[in-house]
Amino acid sequence: MPEGTKRRVRLFLGILGVTSFGAIAFGVIGGIAYFPERPLLGASFGALAALLPSIAVGSVIGGAEIFLPGTRAGLALERLPFLVTLATKSIAYSAVMILVIGSKLGRWVAAYAVFGPEFAQQVFQPIGLPVAVSISVAFLLNFFAIMLVQFTGLVGGSTLRNIALGRYHRSRIEERFFLFIDIVGSTPLAERLGPASVHAFLNRVFQIASDPIDDHGGDVYQYVGDEVVITWTLANGRSGARPIACYFAVKRALELVAKDFEREFGSVPQLRAALHAGPVITGEVGGSRRAIVFHGDVMNTTSRLENATRDLGRPFLVSEDALSRLDGKEDYKAVDLGPQQLRGRAAPVRVYAVELGMEAIEGTAHQ
Repeated sequence: MPEGTKRRVRLFLGILGVTSFGAIAFGVIGGIAYFPERPLLGASFGALAALLPSIAVGSVIGGAEIFLPGTRAGLALERLPFLVTLATKSIAYSAVMILVIGSKLGRWVAAYAVFGPEFAQQVFQPIGLPVAVSISVAFLLNFFAIMLVQFTGLVGGSTLRNIALGRYHRSRIEERFFLFIDIVGSTPLAERLGPASVHAFLNRVFQIASDPIDDHGGDVYQYVGDEVVITWTLANGRSGARPIACYFAVKRALELVAKDFEREFGSVPQLRAALHAGPVITGEVGGSRRAIVFHGDVMNTTSRLENATRDLGRPFLVSEDALSRLDGKEDYKAVDLGPQQLRGRAAPVRVYAVELGMEAIEGTAHQ
């Protein structure tokens, strides 16, 4: 299973876990209050009656929030104004909650399992306060789950997790790979079509690049104009030459939709990229807005290396420091360009132009 899919599945299961835990807690309290003379059975009934609708509602809403955005329907929904998108989702999700909870199927199953079939018939009564309260609680639980998904999308899953755990509350030295991918031709496109169109162009490129980046375990550090900066720790990036594989996967993903770009924008995105590795200081900064940042010469060198792609006429350059840290690089063709004097650096850097090897080309052709 691709790494990006694994991440989405983990996030989906996490949302189900959060909503289920809250629903069980609410159900246990309500069940004991409803059956004070039999608290254990009441707690069991309440937990099961709340859990089943929570799983059903959470699956629909969590699945839509996590798996829908990459689809054609999801992209169409994202193009709408934010308030329209929010209203559409609210109506759809509310309808699901009313249908699932209002049907009281969960209460019937719980009553049947805990108390038996005779008692189960008694739960089908007109919708009243208990069901309304259940719908309200389910709405709140899933609202917070949706906000978690949205916030994760804004700051990145690993960044959110690291901030929550305080991993970088104190700065630390890490060995990291940095991959800078630059979108060629965005400036002429902006002059020809205007800033709104170039924004749509870049946004579409970054959306398409998102899955290959996730699939190869990369973390998007930041978007800078028409450039995306991706990073891996040494442990996460070493296996299978993931940063190199990521670049070619992004390139391949864009080639598959080249006709769509040509039709919509009159231009097909081309890439320039650079990969470097080394030690950086990783730490949490900020006050009202927190972020995890990287400081060190590695960042500057990667940027200079990306600039050198223009001078050397090679679309993808990899430093010796990065190449020597990778496993599985034999699948790619690395052309030694020798030591290069990069702007702003006193010492030259040995640079390789990396291309797809025959085995990698054949593997890509069969995808």
